[in-house]
Amino acid sequence: MVVGRFAPSPTGDLHFGSLVSAVGSYLEAKSAGGLWLLRIEDIDPPREIAGSAGRIIDDLAKLGLIPDGPVLYQSTRLDAYQEAIDQLLKKGMAFACACSRKDLSKSGRYPGTCRNGIADGKPPRSIRFRVNDGNSAFTDKLQGPISESLAETSGDFIIKRADGLFAYQLAVVVDDEFQSITQVVRGADLLDSTARQISLQKALGYHSPDYMHLPVVMSVDGKKLSKRFGADPVKHQNPAIAITCALQFLNQDPPTGLSLHELWQWALAHWNSDLIPREAEFSPGGILTV
Repeated sequence: MVVGRFAPSPTGDLHFGSLVSAVGSYLEAKSAGGLWLLRIEDIDPPREIAGSAGRIIDDLAKLGLIPDGPVLYQSTRLDAYQEAIDQLLKKGMAFACACSRKDLSKSGRYPGTCRNGIADGKPPRSIRFRVNDGNSAFTDKLQGPISESLAETSGDFIIKRADGLFAYQLAVVVDDEFQSITQVVRGADLLDSTARQISLQKALGYHSPDYMHLPVVMSVDGKKLSKRFGADPVKHQNPAIAITCALQFLNQDPPTGLSLHELWQWALAHWNSDLIPREAEFSPGGILTV
């Protein structure tokens, strides 16, 4: 069975950019007769805003986006992440690292300083995944064939941070496997995470889901529309209008004047991911007043 998911972090209220990802992931799964799950990625407390997880869930429900099962909170899964790290350490696929950010190359790539052991007198800070020299290749349903050499782009990457928190790259892989996710539909701003996640999946003996990376919603000044840039929460919009705008952004051409229930019926019957543009063709500034 097809199983999709939407996995927001509780760092602010739902905005139009994240709504596009929610709608795209929902329709891609549900139009195929599959399940759509909701996961709250709350493993970075310093960045989280109190109450935003509940508001995101409530706003999704008001918009007709109801998950097919209980909401999974990553904060309840810490033991599973540690078990995965222990497995990688035991296999020699991860190692302790004493380096800080200033020790990286100018490109941000890790130079492999602690690959063969930490220098005397330096305490371990983080845990890194040991990448190999080959290319990580996959075909994105929307963006096409992608190939990346992690050894050249990122180098060995962090899976447990110096502050003791688990890295996103590890947690998302462990939870996608736990929830039996078969397709990941998300914004193209996460495209460069996919090669790292596929490498972790292979190392842990997991299956790899299919990927589709949607165009990123841009603000009128050309910045990614996100909580960081003060994007207007979706809750200030009429639900049917907000969903209509998301469908328009995804080039689905929904009829106007429908109720929210009628709009979802139309969207499920007419969903065509082949129509989605690879890159954003407009910002939501002009369409949020439909």
